[in-house]
Amino acid sequence: MLRRVALTFLVAIAVCSVALCLWFQGAVTQPLTVVEDGYELTVSRGAGLNVIAEHLVESNVLESSLLLKIYARLYGLSDIKAGDYQLSSGETLVSLLAKLTSGAVQQHKITFPEGWTLKQWLVALAGAKGLDQTLTGLTYSDISERLTISHSNPEGWFAPDTYAYVSGDSDLSILRRAYQEMTDQLERLWADREAGLPYENPYEALIMASIIEKETGVPEERPQIAGVFVLRLQKGMRLQTDPTVIYGLGEAFKGNLTRQHLRQASAYNTYLNTGLPPTPIANPGVAAVKAALHPAVGKAVFFVGKGDGSHYFSTSLEEHNKAVRKYQIKNRAKAYRSSPLTDKPLTDK
Repeated sequence: MLRRVALTFLVAIAVCSVALCLWFQGAVTQPLTVVEDGYELTVSRGAGLNVIAEHLVESNVLESSLLLKIYARLYGLSDIKAGDYQLSSGETLVSLLAKLTSGAVQQHKITFPEGWTLKQWLVALAGAKGLDQTLTGLTYSDISERLTISHSNPEGWFAPDTYAYVSGDSDLSILRRAYQEMTDQLERLWADREAGLPYENPYEALIMASIIEKETGVPEERPQIAGVFVLRLQKGMRLQTDPTVIYGLGEAFKGNLTRQHLRQASAYNTYLNTGLPPTPIANPGVAAVKAALHPAVGKAVFFVGKGDGSHYFSTSLEEHNKAVRKYQIKNRAKAYRSSPLTDKPLTDK
């Protein structure tokens, strides 16, 4: 009799265990309550399984956190990776924990166009989703120090590109990658430069590239623009380029460059100073760096904007002044000049 009772008891336990296992297996493979468009789960650094489970319950993705906790404990799936995760409408507890422990995080991207200044980069970084903001309140000198850049103004040292990152990465880490990319590009391109260029070092080529970038509206003109500036340097002529003046004005520039601005003393005023400005005025793309190191050979020492982004190149001041009358005075309302007006030209000839 006792044997029958014991056997019956054991059979009942076995049946219950099988039923429980089947129920458990079915429960952890049932789709979670995720909307058709998906659900983005952000896991902060240091967040444990309990915090994540409770968050999913509060967000109505899970009915209860208990099943998730049990499954994770049974299979040793408690090493959760930080980041953003995209949950699909067919997501289950099994696939969810597989994502969380494998680090299958969603990648974000941030793009920096050619010719943006560091100020524009910082604004973009400050608004980037998921980035750890560590640059707030830092000066340019502070940023240089953190990146071990030898110049107190790190302008120009960041390669325009699209950078992928995951939630929790820092804004400084993006700058560090961009700095390394620019450093590598400049070193490689400098080694293959044309002979006889008026640069003492790669940094001066970077400064020139930034000017070319800001002056060029038509990409194909970069080598020509570079050729004009290189020839002017070689002849001892002032560069006389508006973008350098604008950079030197900083917040004082309100969108309209005036004759008074051109007469205002500044290390960046290339209408008054001979040679290159002290630093780059933007972050140039690789094409602008190549143009600075491989300028077009020619005799043009002047150019003027036509109003459509392209330029007219001249070999003499007389020809240049005619072009100014034809193009710039006609388009003066556009408030853009690549060289002085002719009423009182600030030239060195």
